[in-house]
Formats: sequence, structure tokens, C-alpha cells
Amino acid sequence: MEELITKNLEVKDNLKPRFHDELDIVKNTFLSRPIALRLWSSFFVILPIFVQAPWVRFNPISALCFTFIILCVSFLLSRKEADKWFIVGSLLFGVSGSWLGGCLFWGWLSAYPILHIPVEAVALPLAMVGLGTKWRIGSSFYISSLFGTAITDLTIFLTGIMDQWKEVITADSDNAPLILQKTSENLIQLKSLSIIILAALILWFISKEIFNSAIPVSINGKALLVSSYVIQTTLIVDGIFIVLAIIQPTLSGLV
Repeated sequence: MEELITKNLEVKDNLKPRFHDELDIVKNTFLSRPIALRLWSSFFVILPIFVQAPWVRFNPISALCFTFIILCVSFLLSRKEADKWFIVGSLLFGVSGSWLGGCLFWGWLSAYPILHIPVEAVALPLAMVGLGTKWRIGSSFYISSLFGTAITDLTIFLTGIMDQWKEVITADSDNAPLILQKTSENLIQLKSLSIIILAALILWFISKEIFNSAIPVSINGKALLVSSYVIQTTLIVDGIFIVLAIIQPTLSGLV
């Protein structure tokens, strides 16, 4: 009997480290698995469309001040690098840069589309530095968002839609729909559709290559996954808005 009890205790002791290791793995992978990264990354890409855009038009100053609240939450969640919420905090760090640029442009400079990317890139130097720190996930989010926006703006320019941008922004509520209707008609031209499809294929190819090169278990791999998901979400959102712009021009996002 004594020998049997001794063997049982030895088995329990052997299982204990494995049990703790499994708990550590769960803790380390919570919110860092690819599916969780995809959900969080996509959420933070879509959030400005439904929250920031109407807020900036209603009260740009308060929307701009909210940038600092995002930053504070980011730092609070990121105090401990091993904490399960660290990735969300790092993502919020990147979101704050996108939020800041969006507020500055859409709040005061929306009538000047040539300034869109330069203003959105206001936090780019900080993000570039962040790529070499523990904030690389958030920095990847911001840089990828900026890249997706730049490709979108380039597509808008090549299709000739940017010529109507300022007219729509500065037009009154009666004339804006007429200008948007003309813009939507330009979108269904062969040249415009070819440019849009080519831009979409380029974005998809880049996101796919980034995804294939990512190793999820490393922090750099997670940063690459975030970049891939951000570009993919940007592509999907742009596609939805293009379809809406053709079907119902007033839903194009400019008004």
C-alpha cells in the first residue's frame, strides 16, 4: 500500500508542471491567436468609419481630444508585456495615430485631398521607431492602415474621382448628390474599373505575402499578421464603399 501511494504522488508531481505549462500557454496565446488578432485588427479598422467619421463632423475638437484617451488606455493595458491584454494595448497605440491623423484631416482640411496622406502620416516617424520596440504590433497596424489609405487615394486619383472630392465636400446638401451621381457614373467606365481591380489585386497579393511570411508564435510574426489583416480589411471596406457608391452615391462616405 505504501508503495502504491508513493507511485501516485510521483505521478501527480509529474503532471503538475505539465498542468502549469498548459495554463501558461493559454495565458500567452489568449488574444494573440490568429483569429483573435484578425478580429481585433478588423474591429479597429472599421471603428473610425462608424464612430470617428460622424463624431469629427459633429465636433472635431472633442474627437481630437479623444486621441489622448485612446493613448492612456493603451498604456494602461500595456504596462506588463506578459499581460494577456498587452496586444490590445499595443493595437490601441497604433489606433491612436490613425485617429489623430483622421481627426486633423476630416475636422479641418477635408476640402484639400492632396493633404490627406501627409496629414494621416503625422505619426509615421513615431511608428517607424516603434517597429523596433515592444510596440511593433501597434506600429504595424498604423503603418499598414496608412499604406492601405495611400493605395485607396492613389486609386481615387487615377480614376479621376479626386477631381470631384473638393466639390462634394464644399457643396450644399442639394448639389452634393448630383455631383456624387456623376462620380458614380465615372466608376463604371472600363478604365476606372480596370484601375480599381488592379489596385485590389495588388493589395490582396501584398496582404497574402505578408501573411505567408508571418510566424504567429513570435512578436514579429504577430505584427506581420496584424499588417496582413489590416490590409485585407481595408480592401473589403473599400470594396463595400465602391459598390455602395455605384448603387447609392450618397452612401459613398464623402457626405
